[in-house]
Parts: sequence; structure tokens; C-alpha cells
Amino acid sequence: MHLKRTNMLNKIGIPSSLAWGYLGILIFMMGDGLEQGWLSPYLVEQGLTVQQSGILFTVYGVTIALSSFLSGLFVDAMGPKKAMLTGLILYILGSAGFIGLGITQLSFATMLPTYAFKGLGYPLFAYSFLVWIAYQTPQKKLGTAVGWFWFVFTGGMNVLGAFYSTWALKHLGHINTLWSAIVWVVLGALFALVINPGGKLDKTKAEQHDNKLKELAKGLKIVKKEPKIVLVGMVRIINTAAQFGFPVYMPLYMESQGISIGSWLHLWAMIFIGNIAFNLLFGIVGDKLGWRNTVMWFGCVGSAFFTVLLFYAPQLAAGNVWLTQTIGILWGGCLAGFVPLSAIAPSLVKEEKGAAMSILNLGAGLSAFVGPAIVALFIGSLGYAGITWLFAGLFVAAGVMMIFVKLPDEKKTSTDASLQSEIVSA
Repeated sequence: MHLKRTNMLNKIGIPSSLAWGYLGILIFMMGDGLEQGWLSPYLVEQGLTVQQSGILFTVYGVTIALSSFLSGLFVDAMGPKKAMLTGLILYILGSAGFIGLGITQLSFATMLPTYAFKGLGYPLFAYSFLVWIAYQTPQKKLGTAVGWFWFVFTGGMNVLGAFYSTWALKHLGHINTLWSAIVWVVLGALFALVINPGGKLDKTKAEQHDNKLKELAKGLKIVKKEPKIVLVGMVRIINTAAQFGFPVYMPLYMESQGISIGSWLHLWAMIFIGNIAFNLLFGIVGDKLGWRNTVMWFGCVGSAFFTVLLFYAPQLAAGNVWLTQTIGILWGGCLAGFVPLSAIAPSLVKEEKGAAMSILNLGAGLSAFVGPAIVALFIGSLGYAGITWLFAGLFVAAGVMMIFVKLPDEKKTSTDASLQSEIVSA
């Protein structure tokens, strides 16, 4: 029976030695993500301004970006399990301070450092496991194994976390729902660190990544050598900036249009069910239509269009939840149109593929504070509508950037076409 389960897991691309770890990530991220869709409106209801809420999430995003980068260093220094345990401890300490001292006393001065401290936790826990997957999995199966990681990561944080919150807020209340997150993350850690056997690390891979500071240096050099990597990194920031910015103000706007926080949480979960489903689709579409075209038209233009439509749908349809939800799913699907960036970045260079991916990952981390920062800076002057148009404009700007991101094969094709044209003219 055990052998049959192992074969089945390996067949679908999940390393059997890490299977319990995947379940642990799903549960941990459910606990971490349960507050994402409703914390901002709750804090505003308690007396904070939308700007203060934006600042809070911005500082949180800064520590997320920092911890995301440090996860690789921690794994190399102490091993994946100890690195993940460190992330768990930071999460619990930050959460206890944020809930027990910050929110209960309604002290913004206390909320800022404690919520920032909490932000160090989940990337160190989750991304250390991602590094563990990279060390543990054979190269030919790594793409699928990483794909399953993002499936459980997004499914836990954005889907199960939102669905759980709709129940917990009604039956436990806001404060107790926040405390319950610690129960879920500890349960997830139990599966990932205790029940999960893990297996032995691939020492060859570990040696290849023994100095992340050298990798960072390579990343800085590659920016000078191949400037288009910077454009790809900027597009990656824009990709999920709205995803992190929306929860700061969109629930408040939806509520003003007759869509309750509970309905918003359900909508937020459905958005990312759509996102997960479209991730696979746009991987296939990218191979057929071209990676750059997929990012430009589906990712950039599609996301810009549905960003605006998602905002105006409740007004045009008098708070129709089902219509808004359908548009939300399509918006989440278009966010998946950026998936080919993970193929474009390493394809721009011949050798420094790891460094190129580092720039892309940095963009992913930076989006966690760029989105809330935009809201904090401009919500006072632009309002809900203006901020939404600003995010839509950023998607359009990303599409313009992608025009200049030509892959080596495209350059060669373009050069060959020019030569052919000259020959014909002659």
C-alpha cells in the first residue's frame, strides 16, 4: 500500500519523501492567509485610516521581500527544517505581539513593528521548503514539483484561508479568528517538520548554491549585461502589485456597493480558484502563441481590462455578486497570463539562468509592498476609483515594457527576415 502511494505521488510529480511537507504548506498558508481579505476594513472600522492600513501592509511587504531573499541563505546555513522552524517561531512571536498588544490596544505604533516582524515568518517557512524541493528533486521532475508547491501555497493562502474566514468571523469573531491562525500554522508545521521524513539533500545541488551572496553579485552583474532582465523584474512587480493592494481598499469599496465582507471573502477565494486553473492553461497557451505575446495580451492587457471592470461591475449591476464574481475569476485568470515570465527570464541569458531567476523572484517579493504602498500614497488624493485606474495603468505600462523584451530566437528571426527582405529588394 505504501509503495503504491509512493508510486502514485511520484507519477503526478510530487516527491514522495516531501509529500507531508506539501500538506503542511497548504495548512500553514491557510492560517497565514485567513486575514488577507478582511483585516484592512476591520482596522479601518476600529479607527485607523485607509492610509494607515496601507502603511501597515507596506511595512509588512518589506519584511516579506527581505525574508523571501534570506530563505535560501538560511537553508544553506542551517538546513531546511531549522530554517522553517525559525520562520514558524518568528510568525508566532509576531502574531502574538500584533494581536495581543497591537490590535487589542488599538495602538498603531505597536501594530507596525509587530506586523512587520510577523511578515518575516511565512516566507522563511514556505520558501525554505521550496529550496528544499529544489535540492531534493531530480532536474527533469523539478518543474512539476515546483508547480505543486505553488498550487498548495496559493490554494492555502488565497482560497482556503478566505473560505475559512467566512465561517470563522461569524462564529469566532475577528480577534479569535486571528488567534486561530496560530493553531493552523502549528498544525501545518507538524506535518511539514515532524511527520514529513524529507529524505537526504542532494549534496551536489547544495554545493552549487553554497554562496548566495555570490549569486546576488551575479544578479547585479547580469542587470548590466542584459538590461531586459530589469524590465522583466518590473513586469513581475506589476503582476501581483494589485493582488496585494486590493485587500487594503477593495473590501471597503465593495461594502459601500452593497457587497458584504463575507461575500467579498468568497469572491477573493473564487478569484484564486480561477487563477490556479488558468495557471496550467496559460502554460500551454504560452507554448502555442509565444511567451511574450501571452504575457502582453492576456497578462497585461487582460488584467488591465478586468481590473477596471471589476471595480465598476457592482455599480453597473447594482451590487450583483454573481456578475462581480465572474469578472473576478476572469481577472484572476488574466493574472495567470504572466506565468511565461518564469520561462522568459532564464531564456534571456546563456549561462546566468539562476541569477536571472533571482531578479524575477525579487520582483515577486517587492510586489508585496509596492501594492499597499501605492494605496497608502494615493488613496487620499485619487480615491477608490483613481487607485483602481492606476493599477490598470500599471498593467498597460507592463505591456509596453514587454514590447522591448525580445528573446534571442526572436532577434534571430527578425534579423533573418531583414536579410531576406534586402535580398528580395536587391
